Amino acid sequence: MPLYLRDPVPGKTPNYAIRGTYLGVTVDKGTGTPVKKLALEILKRKKLDIEQGHFVRPGETTFGQAADRYIIAGGDAKYLFDAGASEAEQIKPLLERFADVPLSKIDQAAIDDAAGALYPNAGSPTRNRQVYTVVSAVLKHAGVERKVRRPKGWQGRRRTAWLRPEQAAAVFAACDKLPTRTSHLRIEFRIFLRLLCYTGMRLGDALGLQCSNVDLKAKTALLPKTKNGLPRMVHLPPIVVQELKHLPVPIEGRVGKVFRFSAGSRLRERLDDVFKIAGVVIDDSERVKFHIFCHTWGTWMRMFGGLTTEDLLTTKRWTDPESAKVYDHMVVSDPAKKADLLPGAQEAA
Repeated sequence: MPLYLRDPVPGKTPNYAIRGTYLGVTVDKGTGTPVKKLALEILKRKKLDIEQGHFVRPGETTFGQAADRYIIAGGDAKYLFDAGASEAEQIKPLLERFADVPLSKIDQAAIDDAAGALYPNAGSPTRNRQVYTVVSAVLKHAGVERKVRRPKGWQGRRRTAWLRPEQAAAVFAACDKLPTRTSHLRIEFRIFLRLLCYTGMRLGDALGLQCSNVDLKAKTALLPKTKNGLPRMVHLPPIVVQELKHLPVPIEGRVGKVFRFSAGSRLRERLDDVFKIAGVVIDDSERVKFHIFCHTWGTWMRMFGGLTTEDLLTTKRWTDPESAKVYDHMVVSDPAKKADLLPGAQEAA
């Protein structure tokens, strides 16, 4: 029987499915959508894939199978599958597109085409994050050694804004002057900013930090899963330990999040207020907001902590050497200091 759409089955699935045989290839697959127009497009694409030889031969592994194994092994499923969504939305567009495609057919052209088709209006960093990085991870986990060339501009524009020590001190002091009704909020916000500045935590990591994962005696805080997909044990410097001990609601014996803030415009407005009170001005083009504390930590670790790019990677704050290298520009190399030997360089102004 030629390929056809099977109607949704009430009580079982709201989605259409593709059934039948085309050019000797048997298909029995859900479309992942309850919209007939979309299902017909998927059917049309399936026929084209078969015509072009993009079908599975006996013994071949499909991207869908490889992705399943990748997720089971602990891989990041964010752009592949969402078990918490409705059945019609569980399979993400990338997995839907490549589900039945053999790994041997997923080459650079196929990945480029998928990125353009799935995210036509997105920038290179988004396409890289949601297509190229995901496909590369699934292929690598499946043992397929294939270099995936990233789209031009995938790293975006490097943000380099950071706070000098005196600026950071002014920002922390400004928290005590926030126009809020309670002193507890001012104290908690100051502690929150100090944690970001002295640990390099991302905003989401700090907002989600659990009391049970903070050990003030050991001076550590565990982040079970960071943006990099890896856990990170964070060292808490003495100033942070002391600050956390002065939280309005003590950590000891408490269950839940350390901080009572939530991400949103109100939190960003509070940060803007603090910077205005402190008289600290950051170039608007940098658009770093809370991320400026991450840059400050990385810069300070290079300037005052003496860490190399390789050392920064061992903190697990970064996994990409190129991302860690952004802080190299803040450290003057020994050869550059030879400028002191230039004629007239030692003369007083």
